[in-house]
Amino acid sequence: MRTVVFDLDGTLADTSGDLIAAANACFRQMGEGDILVPETDAATALRGGRAMLTLGLTRLGQAAEPTLLDRFYPVLLDAYEQAIDTHTVFYPRAMETVEALKRDGYKVAICTNKPEYLARLLMDRLGALDSFGALIGADTLPVRKPDPEPLREAARRAGGDPARALLVGDTVTDRETSRAAGLPSVLVRFGPGDDALDDLTPEAIIDHFDELPDVVRKLIG
Repeated sequence: MRTVVFDLDGTLADTSGDLIAAANACFRQMGEGDILVPETDAATALRGGRAMLTLGLTRLGQAAEPTLLDRFYPVLLDAYEQAIDTHTVFYPRAMETVEALKRDGYKVAICTNKPEYLARLLMDRLGALDSFGALIGADTLPVRKPDPEPLREAARRAGGDPARALLVGDTVTDRETSRAAGLPSVLVRFGPGDDALDDLTPEAIIDHFDELPDVVRKLIG
């Protein structure tokens, strides 16, 4: 069975606003104000909590020492869990496209580097958890993207063939994951990521979700 596996942050949904709010909660606990700004720091937000903390500490003129990151990373996760869906929205036509793929006979799954419990919580809050046959997070397996195994396992758990899958993502991590698995990738241009997508030479790049079903049919039948 053919499977379309989706990245979450920056691909299915714009989660940057809530991620930045969680990071700013850490900086306020440090005695500072809101250091990160959604309008300019969304791409960093989608690289994860430690990337946001590192950027903020750099702006404060502080070294991003591993012990400091380790101390505040759980604080960030707690703050994010408490307000995980305040600003987050699906990109236009994302879920309509997921449902269209399912009607066409494809299995669908999520493979994200967000911790699994947070990914499940977010998708549940957005009312979309049951729309996907599987969800693999950063800590579901001993390895995470760009290791290919989370992608393959997402396809397996969705009931698909891991050799007949593709990954829809938005970053170099997603491209490297699909390449390592020997599978095609489709990258989205509408997310806030700042990777030069054309230079990553994915099998396809889309500007709107409505383009995806035709691309999927061309790549995996």
